[in-house]
Amino acid sequence: MNLSYDVVVVGAGHAGIEAACASAKMGLQVALVTMEKKAIGRMSCNPAIGGTAKGHLVREIDALGGVMGIIADQSGIQFRMLNRSKGPAVWSPRSQNDRKLYSEVAIRVIESYEKINIIESSIVEILVENKKVSAVVTSENKKINSNAVVICSGTFLNGLMHTGLKAVSGGRFGEMPAAGLTECLVQLGFESGRLKTGTPPRLNKNSINWDVLEVQPGDENPQPFSFRTKISEFPYLPQVNCHITYTDASVHRVLEKGFNESPMFTGLIRGVGPRYCPSIEDKIVRFKDKERHHLFLEPEGLDSDLIYLNGFSTSLPTEVQLEALHKIKGLEEVEMIRPGYAVEYDFFPPHQVDLTLETKLIEGLYFAGQINGTSGYEEAAAQGLIAGINASAKILHKDELVLKRSEAYIGVMIDDLVNKSTEEPYRMFTSRAEHRLLLRQDNSDRRLSHHGHKYQLLSDELLEQVNEKKKKLLVGRELLETIRIPSKEINSLLVKIGENETESSEFIAKIVKRPELRLKDILQCKSENDLALLEIKNNNYLIEQLEIELKYEGYIKRQEEVVKKVEKFEALNIPLSFNYLNLNSLSTEGREKLIKVKPRSIGQASRISGVTASDISILLVYLRK
Repeated sequence: MNLSYDVVVVGAGHAGIEAACASAKMGLQVALVTMEKKAIGRMSCNPAIGGTAKGHLVREIDALGGVMGIIADQSGIQFRMLNRSKGPAVWSPRSQNDRKLYSEVAIRVIESYEKINIIESSIVEILVENKKVSAVVTSENKKINSNAVVICSGTFLNGLMHTGLKAVSGGRFGEMPAAGLTECLVQLGFESGRLKTGTPPRLNKNSINWDVLEVQPGDENPQPFSFRTKISEFPYLPQVNCHITYTDASVHRVLEKGFNESPMFTGLIRGVGPRYCPSIEDKIVRFKDKERHHLFLEPEGLDSDLIYLNGFSTSLPTEVQLEALHKIKGLEEVEMIRPGYAVEYDFFPPHQVDLTLETKLIEGLYFAGQINGTSGYEEAAAQGLIAGINASAKILHKDELVLKRSEAYIGVMIDDLVNKSTEEPYRMFTSRAEHRLLLRQDNSDRRLSHHGHKYQLLSDELLEQVNEKKKKLLVGRELLETIRIPSKEINSLLVKIGENETESSEFIAKIVKRPELRLKDILQCKSENDLALLEIKNNNYLIEQLEIELKYEGYIKRQEEVVKKVEKFEALNIPLSFNYLNLNSLSTEGREKLIKVKPRSIGQASRISGVTASDISILLVYLRK
């Protein structure tokens, strides 16, 4: 007897978890297919979540009703807010996590949904009827009927792991690759490619000389990823330190000895690696002027003896890796538990998916995560969430969810992937977002929670909490714009921080714009009998948000004006069936790219590489007719 589900999710990594949970929350029956139940949510590389721009993605996933932030909070052993010395647009939360516990929490989350059924198997074939997905076939030749399939295969599609000149089939250490699915998709008409990523050696913590290493502590008052985590109960686990050391010229000389056996330099690896997260051998070649490179020693768990050597990703021969490690300060007698390796895998260039992550070739088939050419847990989880929402929305005849570039980092990422495609692993950066001051990690819930509520991923109560935040900020801002602070109350503070004194009283909203002034300090100067300000004084969240909005008011308004202008083009829709061959006046490259991408709007068309301003003008004239 054949099985039937509304949605089949292939793969139970970070993308698969989000896709399955979203579909289940929306009321659909979900089959989550994974080769091993214990591997659900397993962190293939560094046991860490977030980081620059990636932390923004996690906050946005949480604001939409996803689960990554909750899992990270419950398994985090160190929390840090990165880039605090810079502006708030680039502040990014990051956590070091207990690898084993992260997976355990993820499994508990999955099992909390009655509508998710975990199937331990591998999918080898996608069945299609009239260009619409109808079923999948497992490696045991079992057929599972479904209205939608979300493929979240990670690095497992024909995965091949390299260490030196040795290559072993596998998508992750100790795990078999997924075979057959790539070949099936190619037969269906999809174009595939090859990418690679890497991981560093794992070290025995008891063989490291910790006394000579630089300590990297977490934040004194750590902040959770999830807006739903109770701050009074956080953090849940004991917090630990990470440590820093460095390579030097002697380390580089040892590594260079292995270059003639490097699978990357000898051509054994055909896949393109991540430019922004290069291997240690690649760093030495590309940055010859650098005398040293940072290395971060990060624990893999509270009860684990393994240390992850962040910054030392490599596929050099095992003996070369060990010799080089022994030249590093603090690692002179280190024991290498497992050498680093590179993994090569299949992906499908993302111009083949729509902004909903549904494939353009097969209706009901969605790609999410590394299959689309991205790198990183966070990028994968964000895509899994969007694919899960849209697959379910289509079945339920609801509006699809397409996030704009001006609305979310998730929108920026998917727009980049679809319009520009990628020939190397795509990584999210704050610099990719044109409107990053509007897309701060701290306001993700205010930006996106209404979407999560619309698709039943967030409750009425949670949405009300977000709306209450908005009201308090509005009232607080109005107060600060109308209440003056006398010069005699503020001048002592101004002198203390080296600012010029003021001769008369000033509105708090105006004086806080001075770069060195902090709203918290200004409020402490204000007389205690001012009852209207008491709620702000006692609310650190309100203080931080009001200060950001007032200090950066001019920049924020400018970005909002730019967004309004851009929105006009986003609102000019192009039918997906539009025949660009009818427009002879389009440039040859522009026509080819437009046919390939099938943009939904003039705004999207204008961001496609190779489509000129002249092409856009021609399209506008034709569409207006």
